[in-house]
Amino acid sequence: MTAGQIQNPHLDSSPFLFEGGPSGVLLLHGFTATPIEVKLVGRYLHERGYTVSGPLLPGHGTTIESINACRWRDWVDHAVRAYAELTARCARVFVGGESLGGLLSLYLGSAHPEIAGLILYAPALRIASPLVHLSPLAKFFIKALPKKREENDPDSVVNQRWAGYTVDPVPAVAQVLPLQRQVRLRLPLIEQPIIVFQGRLDSTLKQSGAEEIIAAVQSAHKELVWQEGSSHCLVLDVEWEEVAEKTLAFIRRVEG
Repeated sequence: MTAGQIQNPHLDSSPFLFEGGPSGVLLLHGFTATPIEVKLVGRYLHERGYTVSGPLLPGHGTTIESINACRWRDWVDHAVRAYAELTARCARVFVGGESLGGLLSLYLGSAHPEIAGLILYAPALRIASPLVHLSPLAKFFIKALPKKREENDPDSVVNQRWAGYTVDPVPAVAQVLPLQRQVRLRLPLIEQPIIVFQGRLDSTLKQSGAEEIIAAVQSAHKELVWQEGSSHCLVLDVEWEEVAEKTLAFIRRVEG
């Protein structure tokens, strides 16, 4: 890691595998983040008997140069491999993710109908910042920009618990656009049970994206859960335990 590029480098942001029972949960972290972003929920589920995997996506937790060299397919392919590894251990697998991880979960769900259920935390289908739409041109001139998001308060619980890049890598941001397009096309292919969590205080996303997902998927069992006190990173925010409880309840309902 390059000094100054990683927020909270003292935190353990490495990939994790918590071995438990025959039901597995794959948890995918968000853009510029690391597996620690989904570890609180992962530990919560593991303590209740589940096998939980939290991989590190390509280009993350290393250097800005590394993530800027990635293509969206690199993230999809890594998620597919992580899913295959978990299915080799578990009788059934749920897939979930935060933000970019939510997009990847939707992609996996569209390609693998055998996935037991999808758990989306602020899936990044529609991003509020105009940077995303300018990034295909801006990437030729700008490699990184300072982050601007609701958790900028250094004393916020999210900032204390989160580890990842301190800037937005512009060429990598440009790769989110084709992934969003692919996911939007694939939404009608999704038939698994699905739950979408969206924070009311999320200024990173256009919150209509969560409603768009629920409207487009063909799942018979679909839920949209609004977390009134949560920002974008709701798996680390003040309501994270409530989110974890609702995640567990969803999994148990699906399992019957």
